[in-house]
Amino acid sequence: METFILLHILNYLIIMGEIAIRLKYKNKFNKKLVKGLQFPIPGTVYQNVVTVPDVITVHLGAPDEEAENVTIPFIDYIKNVASSELYPTWPENAIRANVHAIVSVALNRIFTEWYRSRGYQFDITSNTRFDQAFVPERGIYEPIDRIVDEVFNEYISREGRFEPLYALFCDGRVSQCDGLYQWGTVDLATSGYTPLEILKYYYGENLSLNIAPVGDITYRYTGTNLRPGDSSLDVFRKQMQLNRISNNFPAIPKIPLDGYFGEETEEAVKLFQSVFNLPVTGIIDKGTWYKIFNIYVAVTKLAELTSEGILIKEIEEELSETLLLGDIRRRVSILQYFLTLISSYNKSIPPVPITRVFDEATRLAVIEYQKNKNLEPTGAVDRVTWDLLYNEALGIIKSIPPESTLLPRLAYPGRNFSLGDEGLVPFVLQQAIQYISTKINAVPFIEITGVYDEKTKEAVQAFQSAMALNVTGILDEETWNAFSEVYYAHRENHN
Repeated sequence: METFILLHILNYLIIMGEIAIRLKYKNKFNKKLVKGLQFPIPGTVYQNVVTVPDVITVHLGAPDEEAENVTIPFIDYIKNVASSELYPTWPENAIRANVHAIVSVALNRIFTEWYRSRGYQFDITSNTRFDQAFVPERGIYEPIDRIVDEVFNEYISREGRFEPLYALFCDGRVSQCDGLYQWGTVDLATSGYTPLEILKYYYGENLSLNIAPVGDITYRYTGTNLRPGDSSLDVFRKQMQLNRISNNFPAIPKIPLDGYFGEETEEAVKLFQSVFNLPVTGIIDKGTWYKIFNIYVAVTKLAELTSEGILIKEIEEELSETLLLGDIRRRVSILQYFLTLISSYNKSIPPVPITRVFDEATRLAVIEYQKNKNLEPTGAVDRVTWDLLYNEALGIIKSIPPESTLLPRLAYPGRNFSLGDEGLVPFVLQQAIQYISTKINAVPFIEITGVYDEKTKEAVQAFQSAMALNVTGILDEETWNAFSEVYYAHRENHN
């Protein structure tokens, strides 16, 4: 058993090495704390339905014009468009507002598959009559280069909604439109408007900025049909789209939004195929995939400035407690940690690396775990599966010394935690405290409960005092990063 635990620790050390710079603890608190991979600041929306792709394919002409398609990194595309559309001498807030609009247009084209779903082999064009200016090989202005590096994954949406707004814009001098005037943003920025205030001036008050994770999760057909028994974010998205379509086509029944392709989803797919004159197979092949998406875009008008949109509340309620293939939320790394920990004691469960992405290896491990627990082997981690994993992992952790397990490295969760909070963050914190208590005498050993109780607060206060931080008993960003630095520095020395 010791061998398995040591292998487990080694595996995590290798994987976690790529996530944050390793700092050596020298018995003195280092103010340059490990910040890891940052999550959105409080007040912004972080979600898993819209993602920023690694690359974007641009058609160098009008949609039906014979021209070259070029595929470049998304961030380089935004820099090129911004340098083609804007002037580097403009006030910074004007540039930022315009970049948000440029990003939103690009993400809207990708999210709605405006061109891909119509058979084109590109995401967007360089023709300003249809999209936004793109000039191959052009130079990039320094101020724009710096600003885009900071905000390339921030996009506009209607308040309370997820989907990127098709943020129409024009120069405001030579041409006018129903959206943002580029030269008008200069006047507003000069008058003291913030980027968000500028955007609200043109697009209306019901506007918010969202931060999307960066990843290669896209909405186009992946080449693999969705069929009964599958579970993934793609299944979830198709269920969501079918349910919205059913508002306009009542013959298509409402189905559970659980990411699992069960009998109800199969029946809804068959009825959709029947209504829209497709082969009735109950399988979402390429033709059905794009037909569902095209009808969905039509009934919600996602590609228009005044789109109906996807309610954040609706998505959060349905997706918050379920992890699916393709998921990249924070809980995925903990899920992978649980599975590998349990696999050390149960040979029927395969260990999985912490990739922070719910990949196929993770789904297969979940299926084996569900079979082991006599659950329906869906591969989707719902509340029942999560609770079983959590409780089993907790039992293992409580039965072995703190130094026998290695926590996955997590960034600051985006908000403070204090007395009365419960869930994943207190659970991770308490594990870290247990280990640190074996290295720093002033920090007391506490039980792992998953609840931020009085003893957890006292341990946090003791740690803050030892590290010369403000002694509040609240897990804020500075305290979180200090815990991270001390925990991993000692773990390195231990191993």
